[in-house]
Amino acid sequence: EEEAESMAGGIDYSEHPHRRYNPVQGTWVLVSPHRAKRPWQGAQEEVSKDTRPEFDPNDYLGPGNSRVNGTVTNPDYKDTYVFDNDFQAILEDTPHGEIGSVENGDLIVAKAVRGKCRVVCFSPKLNVTVAEMDVPGLRKVVDAWTEEYATLGALDFVNYVQIFENKGQMMGCSNPHPHGQIWSTEFVPENPSRELANLAMYHEKKGTHMLEDYVKLELDAKERIVCENDSFLAVVPFWAVWPFEVMVISKKRIPSLLQFSDANKEDLADIYRRVTCRYDNLFKTEFPYSMGLHQAPTMDVNTAHPTAHFFMTFYPPLLRSATVRKFMVGFELLCEAQRDLTAEQAARRLADLPEVHFRKQSA
Repeated sequence: EEEAESMAGGIDYSEHPHRRYNPVQGTWVLVSPHRAKRPWQGAQEEVSKDTRPEFDPNDYLGPGNSRVNGTVTNPDYKDTYVFDNDFQAILEDTPHGEIGSVENGDLIVAKAVRGKCRVVCFSPKLNVTVAEMDVPGLRKVVDAWTEEYATLGALDFVNYVQIFENKGQMMGCSNPHPHGQIWSTEFVPENPSRELANLAMYHEKKGTHMLEDYVKLELDAKERIVCENDSFLAVVPFWAVWPFEVMVISKKRIPSLLQFSDANKEDLADIYRRVTCRYDNLFKTEFPYSMGLHQAPTMDVNTAHPTAHFFMTFYPPLLRSATVRKFMVGFELLCEAQRDLTAEQAARRLADLPEVHFRKQSA
């Protein structure tokens, strides 16, 4: 009802420019649906015609191969494989040090930070992506994430564990082998810190949990749902920024992977495959994206957080085809995010797609 009222305010939200609010981040996005009809004469990306073999001796993430640093050989792994990143962005032995103070209003402020970066190989095969893996294989990925979240989160200098996957050269992925990363930090980074604060404030104000309420709203509205299973709902969120952005939310609030049941883990593997398969089927290409897990910080990893709510986000850049991408430039860098295609239009396109990968449809 709340959304029905907001969408009946005298303008056509599928035609007229308007702003939408993201209560999780506390940010706005400008939506310009009338611009979706404009012709495109800008840059077009090349479609990858990659025909990777199942195994390549030059793949530095492959089983039994030498890694990029030349000093380590991977084991002959059969499913997932996790190791310390050879080029970590943060280090666990960084000495303490800081200059200036935010509280004092200093203009030059810096603080040394510690952390640890890990890599998760999803499969020994080079020629598959998440979209083409099966649920048992992806369940092993979920199990690896859970173990790493617990192990890294238990370190006395780690307060946040960020699990993510960058897929495709367009998203800066340097190796096509199916893999993700885990960065653990002694600070809670800005985005999750803001999300956690907003979830807590909502609960304090309303007595309910924001994302549980949002799941109910989306299930009632049936306008932005992509797919679902018993544990999770996948939607193009009302406040989406990227053209085909997807948010996968646990239907009941679960603070982190550590509180998942076996059924939750199985369902996460299932919906991970289904969302990414729909992505690939949209433009019949290996659809690029950045995916991340949002969950509780790890200051006290063994205690369930009172307001954190597990969800995944997928941020894909493709807009009109496999060769036309969205650029975050100009107004978006200087002012606020903007999109043309509405969340409702994007959701309909994704929801209408099959969950059999296009490479297997003719098989």
